[in-house]
Amino acid sequence: MLPMTIGLSIQELLAEKEAGLGLELLAGETGLGRRVQVPRIQKPGLALAGYTTNLHPDRIQVLGSTELTYLNHIPREKAEANLRELCALNVSCFIITKGQDPPDFLIPKVEKFGIPLLRTHHQSSTFISLVTKFLEERLLPSTTAHGVLVDVLGVGILLLGKSGIGKSECALDLILRGHRLVADDVVRVRRKLPAVLFGEGSDLLHYHMEIRGLGILNIKHLFGVAAIRERKKIELAMELVEWRDDREYDRLGLEDQHFSILGLEIPLLKIPVRPGRNITTIVEVAARNQLLKEMGYHSALEFQDRLEKRMAETARLHSHTIIGDNLE
Repeated sequence: MLPMTIGLSIQELLAEKEAGLGLELLAGETGLGRRVQVPRIQKPGLALAGYTTNLHPDRIQVLGSTELTYLNHIPREKAEANLRELCALNVSCFIITKGQDPPDFLIPKVEKFGIPLLRTHHQSSTFISLVTKFLEERLLPSTTAHGVLVDVLGVGILLLGKSGIGKSECALDLILRGHRLVADDVVRVRRKLPAVLFGEGSDLLHYHMEIRGLGILNIKHLFGVAAIRERKKIELAMELVEWRDDREYDRLGLEDQHFSILGLEIPLLKIPVRPGRNITTIVEVAARNQLLKEMGYHSALEFQDRLEKRMAETARLHSHTIIGDNLE
């Protein structure tokens, strides 16, 4: 598993098209590598007036009509001095709303300090709403896991195991049975509040799967859009391991194991693999069993409860028999 990724670069923010931010770069191209690490936005009204105590440099600084009007109405020397002090705090970027033109003295300042200056046609309130929603999604804690993510009967199952164990082949068999592929080989995992994990494929490998002997397959083209999913909540992890005769495996389903990722734990099943075992069927049954558990029905615990009751009843009858024989 790769380390958690942190923050979003201004370059990535500028390149975003699906969120409808409508951003264009006006100046400060050298600072496009700066990163935003929090989804909250700030309007630096007081900072433009010289009070920078409560300014948060790691937030996007939005300049609306109020801020630009203020800069144009105060003495130029004071405006430039306040801007110089603000830029010296190493803010992530400035974004002008409503398609307005920046003051002529703003561009030299951002160029000097390497701070990107962007512009959007949206009004301030609309843009803040759009960019906050976008950042809340993109700035979620994320990591990358080596495995295969499939949607089986509505259950997101993350198949784990060493390279060559048969994860992709199992996923391909599941697709042939009508289930859906989310990601193969590289699974991008994001943690969504309060405590949910979502997985998706990487931009490069989306819809593709590697099968040794066949090469790279495009699942979307081969089986249609019904065979793939963009993203899926991860509810169960299954690790495929090589069968070893000298090792004991869980035969009752009472051993609760967990797989930890991004600080959260999801149920983990370790499935030994050897010739003759139909792993695809086991994965399907595991998905059905997980659905039952989510409904409050645990087959193994119910069996254990019935077994303990039967043993207690047998012990009671046996004790009564012994007592009866002694009385005779």
